[in-house]
Amino acid sequence: MNDASPAPRRARVRAPELIGKGGWLNTGDQQYTLADLRGRIVILDFWTFCCINCLHVLDELRELEEKHRDTVVIIGVHSPKFVHEADHQAVVDAVERYQVHHPVLDDPELATWKQYAVRAWPTLVVIDPEGYIVGQHAGEGHAHAIAKLVEELEAEHAAKGTLRRGDGPYVAPEPVASDLRFPGKAVVLPGSGNFLVSDSTRHQLVELEPDGETVVRRIGDAESGEFKEPQGLAVLPDGRVVVADTVNHALRVFDPANGDVVRVAGTGKQWWQGSPTSGPALEVDLSSPWDVAWWQGKVWIAMAGVHQLWTYDPELGTVEVAAGTTQEGLVDGPAAEAWFAQPSGLAADGDRLWVADSENSALRYVEREGSSYVVRTAVGTGLFDFGHRDGEASQALLQHPLGVTALPDGSVALSDTYNHALRRYDPASGEVTTLATDLREPSDAVLVGDDIVVVESARHRLTRLRLPESAVRVDAVAHRTQRAATEVAPGRLRLDVVFQAPTGQKLDTRYGPSTRLLVSSTPPELLLSGEGAGSDLSRALELNPAVSEGVLHVSAMAASCDDDPANEYPACHVHQQDWGVPVRVLEGGAARLPLVLAGLDA
Repeated sequence: MNDASPAPRRARVRAPELIGKGGWLNTGDQQYTLADLRGRIVILDFWTFCCINCLHVLDELRELEEKHRDTVVIIGVHSPKFVHEADHQAVVDAVERYQVHHPVLDDPELATWKQYAVRAWPTLVVIDPEGYIVGQHAGEGHAHAIAKLVEELEAEHAAKGTLRRGDGPYVAPEPVASDLRFPGKAVVLPGSGNFLVSDSTRHQLVELEPDGETVVRRIGDAESGEFKEPQGLAVLPDGRVVVADTVNHALRVFDPANGDVVRVAGTGKQWWQGSPTSGPALEVDLSSPWDVAWWQGKVWIAMAGVHQLWTYDPELGTVEVAAGTTQEGLVDGPAAEAWFAQPSGLAADGDRLWVADSENSALRYVEREGSSYVVRTAVGTGLFDFGHRDGEASQALLQHPLGVTALPDGSVALSDTYNHALRRYDPASGEVTTLATDLREPSDAVLVGDDIVVVESARHRLTRLRLPESAVRVDAVAHRTQRAATEVAPGRLRLDVVFQAPTGQKLDTRYGPSTRLLVSSTPPELLLSGEGAGSDLSRALELNPAVSEGVLHVSAMAASCDDDPANEYPACHVHQQDWGVPVRVLEGGAARLPLVLAGLDA
């Protein structure tokens, strides 16, 4: 469905109640119902804290949240993908870690997600002051459209007398004192042997003495904006340190000798589809760089925000895409054709660059093959299978690993974040073992002699462990995502991506089609026809009756611009989302699959 005409009179759909077994956060222990919020414009943000696109939307909404704080209540509905994300304390930690300044409903059983028929993280639902749903948006890039809708609702309901202004239900939690707060990554500085740690939630770097506890100095702070939730660190051959300045969408270089910090890549703006993917480093947008590693004469970047690996060449001052298509999933092969899902950890080891591919719960690696690079998977099967299972790599399971560390014997240690464990993969034997448990969200680890120092992110500390001679035995568990599969009929399936341009905008067709739809499936045999790219947001798919279940991968993009003929340079906005829709093929299933990018499904 591709409707760019002005939206018709808004449909009246009553908003379902907000239910979450985990209760409310950021409200001073007060529990709320929709009736309590009557008179306010409510924006529900369905998110999960593993999801980089959800974190982008949190940042997109901050300006709207501040500007309309007396009329708008944003409520984060936390809807977990991973088992760890259903743990209430983990949600509490994430709300602080990502500085969520609005109420959050902890919905570990996806009750509210199901009531609102949500199909993707992130999804935004707008509810008017009378309790009716008036808009839905999936993915990123919708803040402008929602701001316009909020202004319309403010005017409409002020005139009707149904708008209630005043303070919202948000109550800030008490601050906690500690030297580190949700640290991300660490390196050992040459010469001094000190640790440099990215202290992500406090927007700074912290240098610690070799004991891992005594603070030497802090670099940056929240007020300066020099860093914003920095993550990855890598020591360059000259002793300086390159920093993945994640939320600033930039790379910076820190010189330990004089304390100087210089931006070397990124513009500070987030990369969008259609933006340049190579060129002068300071002129090309980046998207949530999460880790960095020095390998084969370049800085390799885990570009979590677009599911790719990029490189930065300090000598030439350029950046370019090195691997990945921006499609989210697990596909091996030539680097340019491979798929990743939020790569978040890198470690160089001779001929291989190891990658912690977090959303795939996978360990991947890049290596040269002739004159080009190829991507292969050591552990992991894809977006929806995860757990804690040791043994042969082909059947071993991880849960959202964020860090990988090369070990002296050619094996690698994995910071298996959501399993609270340090794992090991040995390429020689093809076995996965567990080195340590009872770590709290480990996100990185560094070797120091015979010890390995783990960044325990949710315990706000570095923890020194002796590398064990033998593995820890754990009870094996395997999980699939809690998301219910959509039941669809075999044969013809109508896929409709619903997009309505925001009020005052139209589809931007100045340079050709302004919409794009890309469809594929896992396994590939699920689709008999309908895969591939096209410009129409509706498509007929043919499902294979011989395949009982799988995942439809749908990526949609639409560009809209201000509809003002007098304006030669109208403001334009890109709306995009990737869906991974688990489906079960059976007689009597649905013959139509609607996915809302923006608007309401008629």
